[in-house]
Amino acid sequence: MKCLILAAGYATRLYPLTENFPKPLLKVKEKTILDWLLDDIESSGLVDGFVVISNHKFAGHFKEWAATRTGVKVTVVDDGTSTNETRLGAVRDIQFAIDSLGIDDDMLVIAGDNVLDFSLVRFIEYARMKGTSCIMRYSEASEAKLHKCGVVVVDKDDLVVSMEEKPAEPRSHWCCPPFYYYTREDARKVAEGIAAGCGTDAPGSYIAWLCGQVKVHSMEMPGRRYDIGNLDSYHAVCEEYDGILR
Repeated sequence: MKCLILAAGYATRLYPLTENFPKPLLKVKEKTILDWLLDDIESSGLVDGFVVISNHKFAGHFKEWAATRTGVKVTVVDDGTSTNETRLGAVRDIQFAIDSLGIDDDMLVIAGDNVLDFSLVRFIEYARMKGTSCIMRYSEASEAKLHKCGVVVVDKDDLVVSMEEKPAEPRSHWCCPPFYYYTREDARKVAEGIAAGCGTDAPGSYIAWLCGQVKVHSMEMPGRRYDIGNLDSYHAVCEEYDGILR
């Protein structure tokens, strides 16, 4: 299984910290955000390669960081973009990495700027048990926030009935965070989804298309995801975070 890490954004709301430095490499306590994520995922023993998808502006930073990692190999893919306005979008970045490296495997796809207090190994185990592509979900009470995220409808067996990114009229209070598991067969369908007109900016747009084609299951998120959207929230996470509670 490969783990694709989406890290081609520009984090403009965190300027000046991220004006010339990538958000996923900011430190929270003693480790970078990416090190927290990779150390956890690597502990599963199920991932045989990590791929960091970067923009051209920050690719050098990621390559220097990747050289410090021991254990499972980390490959950095430069998508060639240099500004927020010319970015490919998450779904096109995923396909770019697949094409660039010839990936043909099950894939865990995650955003590289997430700080979590739970282990993603639990999500990997859930997906392998289900045998389908999978997402996570959490309950969001705020109507305003529902308009800004992927909203999921699920049945009593965790099967995704529908998913919509940034809906005008949300059909549930289940939000989808940026953690996805694609089976090998469904990873092969990303190009088909793009050709069919699925959105490409938000990573959940591919799942919104995919759940209309095949079975996709949804695991309820077992802990907290810390949102680092601005300088104040970053400083708060640095003060509050206590690591991953397994």
